[in-house]
Amino acid sequence: MKFIYPEGATPLAHEELQELIPPHITLQSELNLWEQNNILLGEQWALRQREILTDQFVQTLHYKMFDQTWKWAGIYRQTGKNIGIDWHFIPTEIRRLCDDVRYQIEHQSYDTLEIAVRFHHRLVWIHPFPNGNGRHARLMADLLLMQNNFPRFSWGQKQMKIGNLYETTPIRKLYIQALREADQHDYAALIKFAMS
Repeated sequence: MKFIYPEGATPLAHEELQELIPPHITLQSELNLWEQNNILLGEQWALRQREILTDQFVQTLHYKMFDQTWKWAGIYRQTGKNIGIDWHFIPTEIRRLCDDVRYQIEHQSYDTLEIAVRFHHRLVWIHPFPNGNGRHARLMADLLLMQNNFPRFSWGQKQMKIGNLYETTPIRKLYIQALREADQHDYAALIKFAMS
């Protein structure tokens, strides 16, 4: 199977690709559909949980989102990627992130929408898993919002006529550009995108 990675996606290492669970998948479109169904099951599980700001939850959610697709689901990556921190620091940075977000909510450091967007961005920036980091981080931000009595973000769904987030499309380009601006500590575009 040959993977076609959209702009900004994390290519999988050869050994990570070898850990695909369903043997019948040979096309990218089949993988995308399979993963989407797996993610929906993970989301159903997540909506029943109470405490999400722990490193254990971060890993378990990724596992539930990809456990029928990848053997490495829920396991922090152990390889370098085109983005993300050095993999040795992932557990420490995830714990620090969860602690920081709990503090921000408790002390209302920012409004809740901005806290959720900053949470999403930092989780993507850490890039804890071999793949699925954007989808995982978007769901984590949505769960944080819902636990604080806000509706989930639309993540560009109102603009889906110009593409989707899983292929190289204009909507994905907007998302990647907003993430890059957030890398420079300017969250305005990412907040706007999350709410669009």
